[in-house]
Amino acid sequence: MKRIVLFIATNLAVMLVLSIVLSLLGIGRPGSGSTLQLGSLLAFSLVVGFTGAIFSLLISKPMAKWSTGARVIENPSNSTELWLVNTVKALSERAGIGMPEVAVYEGEPNAFATGAFKNSALVAVSTGLLQSMNRDEVEAVLGHEVAHIANGDMVTMTLIQGVTNTFVVFLARIVGFFVDSMLNKSEERRGPGIGYMITVFVCEIVFGLLASLIVAWFSRQREFRADAGSAKLLGSTVPMQHALARLNGVEPGALPQSFAASGISASRGGWGALFSTHPPFEERIAALRSVQS
Repeated sequence: MKRIVLFIATNLAVMLVLSIVLSLLGIGRPGSGSTLQLGSLLAFSLVVGFTGAIFSLLISKPMAKWSTGARVIENPSNSTELWLVNTVKALSERAGIGMPEVAVYEGEPNAFATGAFKNSALVAVSTGLLQSMNRDEVEAVLGHEVAHIANGDMVTMTLIQGVTNTFVVFLARIVGFFVDSMLNKSEERRGPGIGYMITVFVCEIVFGLLASLIVAWFSRQREFRADAGSAKLLGSTVPMQHALARLNGVEPGALPQSFAASGISASRGGWGALFSTHPPFEERIAALRSVQS
């Protein structure tokens, strides 16, 4: 989950900063007169929208290492590390991808996979996960992360985020243009005024939140697919079911502060569930049971 939260947060930050800077420089703003150049605005929106998403993807692996303090296992120092490396290697071969880097980090039960390319990705597990699960369950979690890589989920999320970003930037400026036109309808327009700037800034935040709902929905569908991918790699849905049931027992309060925003706990319902990047554990287990039956 952490890889998606970092990706979305970094992308939105880059998009907002880039959008503000370019607007201050006069790039992407409507010029004098009352005509809005939709073609130029769309091109500008595409550049801003996809720049943030692609940049987030490219830095996803070093960002994940830095934010978690993950230590890449280059030379296994004990039997557990050796087993981790060998297990990821075997799963990667079955999935038809290059061997990812394998890392361990301190923290409550969690794991993630990230990277811009299938053949140079990263799979990391926490010490809490290794301590709280048996090897069959850990292998299922590793299979889930390898399935994310094999499915190209980070690239897919980048494309989805880029498209939603484009609409956010484009629509915010459309609204800003019309608000500014209404405020200055009795004056000769010589360029966008303060109404345009404020409206665009507010709309980008509001539309960005709405876009996050779409991105989160796609992310939840990818989780179901990765669960099924793990079951396929292991030849059974049972280990993944057991791993999810184990994770479901982790109380949110037990998570360290650094994981508060990307907590491993599933959504408990309410409006917050709409922004969750992961479905509830019960739904994921039920989906696996339906495949098994």
